[in-house]
Amino acid sequence: MNRQLSIQVDGKRLKVPDGITVKRALEMTGHEVTKYPEKGPLFAPCEVGGCWSCAVEIDEEIRPACVTPVRDGLRIRTQLAEDYIPKRIVHGFTPHTVGGVGTPWWLKGGHGYIEAACFAAGCNLRCPQCQNWETTYKGEGKALTPHEAAEIMTSTRKRSGVDRMAISGGESTLNRRWLVEYVRELKRLNLDPNARIHVDTNASILTRDYIDELVEAGMTDIGPDLKGYYPETFMRITGIEDRSLAERYLNTAWDAARYLIARYREGVFTGIGIPYNGELISAEEIGLMGERLYEIDPEVQVCVLDYRPEFKRPDLIKPNYDEMLNIHKILKGKGLKTVLCQTEYGHVGP
Repeated sequence: MNRQLSIQVDGKRLKVPDGITVKRALEMTGHEVTKYPEKGPLFAPCEVGGCWSCAVEIDEEIRPACVTPVRDGLRIRTQLAEDYIPKRIVHGFTPHTVGGVGTPWWLKGGHGYIEAACFAAGCNLRCPQCQNWETTYKGEGKALTPHEAAEIMTSTRKRSGVDRMAISGGESTLNRRWLVEYVRELKRLNLDPNARIHVDTNASILTRDYIDELVEAGMTDIGPDLKGYYPETFMRITGIEDRSLAERYLNTAWDAARYLIARYREGVFTGIGIPYNGELISAEEIGLMGERLYEIDPEVQVCVLDYRPEFKRPDLIKPNYDEMLNIHKILKGKGLKTVLCQTEYGHVGP
């Protein structure tokens, strides 16, 4: 049996076993921890120390609770000061030639750089075929403040000669305060009218009030990924085993897409992403997603990604060109005007 340690949580002395994290200690001492952000509970979505959403004050230093080990005499404050500066691990600041699902189609397929991008570490999903798993599970590296990250991105933009600045992941939206302040800092540092600020997201926690905050801060483009029509498909694609949580994530993502298009049709460019691999989602379900998107807006840009074998799913076979042509035909047949399909030979469409 592990020896017992004495720690303080919000001034109260408690006993916890050795060899656990601060997050686990908080759970064991009656603090609620959640995978969906709510007022009150500690939001701990990534579990690898990448997003810093679960940051608490530990011995007068802000640290992520999910990976910080307990030790004897540790002092924890769960309520952070109002003026604390959020941090998270962000890396890979570089120019890109392709862009994401939230990049307008007319910029794709050309030559040269079209945007500068960075990648926020940590994700709330556990996709077995994760296409960017090194970022999803990245828990090491310097955690940046919004201002530090915005300065690096602004410099990357200038050096690359582009107007678009994108943040992807992992999942970019996990640390809400950080992302809103990062977008605001980018806006402050890039006052020219050509500057575009693009957020790439799985949209699973992107509530309407969160969208409003991002738009107010300066977000101009967004690419929400919709990982299925049915909860069972979403669970298969994302690795989320809790059905109620999966339904909540999926419903939030679809509502985010609907709200973005209805509320911000004129001010924010929204490009919808859909993953496709026949082992994960059927062509028939893609058609149902197309019907729902048509009801929201026939003009919305839809980009289908051909999921390849990756990470824990080396058995997957990447969809071939003809398969992706068929998916393109299905979605166009539902009345959608702007459909792109990623293929081994480049994008097809619109």
